[in-house]
Amino acid sequence: MMKLIFYLIFIISVALTSGGIILASRIRNRFRSDVFSTLLYFQVFIYTFGFYGIWGQVAVKMLLPDILSPASLSKLADIAILLGLPFLIIAWLMLIRFAEGLSGRKDHKWFIFWFLLFNFTVLTAMGYFITGKSSFNNTLLIKEYYIIMSLFYYFIAAYLIHFPWKGRQIIHDYDRRVIAPALFLIMLVQCVPLFFYTSQTWLAAIFIFAFFLGNTFLPVYLNYCTLLPAYTSETNSAIPMEEFCRKFDVSPRELDVIREICNGLSNKEISEKLFISLQTVKDHTHRIYIKTNVKNRVQLINSLKSFEKQ
Repeated sequence: MMKLIFYLIFIISVALTSGGIILASRIRNRFRSDVFSTLLYFQVFIYTFGFYGIWGQVAVKMLLPDILSPASLSKLADIAILLGLPFLIIAWLMLIRFAEGLSGRKDHKWFIFWFLLFNFTVLTAMGYFITGKSSFNNTLLIKEYYIIMSLFYYFIAAYLIHFPWKGRQIIHDYDRRVIAPALFLIMLVQCVPLFFYTSQTWLAAIFIFAFFLGNTFLPVYLNYCTLLPAYTSETNSAIPMEEFCRKFDVSPRELDVIREICNGLSNKEISEKLFISLQTVKDHTHRIYIKTNVKNRVQLINSLKSFEKQ
């Protein structure tokens, strides 16, 4: 039964990997920015680790138990995940660089050098303990390494996105407030089953599914849920707001609300800027959605973009 579940999760993993890379490539091609190139590289390297390190370990334990002794089987599984860890390190690097670009920060000259030096030094030390004749619990060592380092780097990425450099971020404030906590929360959820894992196959299955599903968040969100199109140089100023408002019978005050939505302000921030109550902002927003036949801010922005192209 568990083998069947793992086969199903493998098929899902392949589908999620393909979808994540295609979506990351699509957004890179749409905006032609180095920031989104790093997102594509992150997707490629994180999923390469997923198949080399994670699925490689599963394959060893599922296909070779009748051929190798338990000790040899365990050692080979540890080596399989060890071979995948360099891809994970590069994926972390791409994630940090993506977060830097998204927040408007520039790369530090020596950052990549020191990042790689530190991580590959740690990886070399782990390889020594795993391949050598030591009394270390290799599975526990690798598990704790993955949990600690992943949480650390995802926290840094979330921090960089949440606190942009002097207002130079290239994304909408609304997106920034969603992406940053969601990114760290997704990694936290991934680590929960791994934290309790010792040899339970069902926990391993949950972790693998969470790993591949969680890493589709960024490309899916940036393609389908983001307000990013309203924040690029080719939009905001060119949108014929007045014509849009005449077509949908939007009042001047509702037009003010639409402009602030396009600027990334929350309902509370709009109320403070326009000197109206929070409930009034919500009422205006609700009427705007009804008049323009949309359900949320993202659809409103996309409607404005579609109207511009007509």
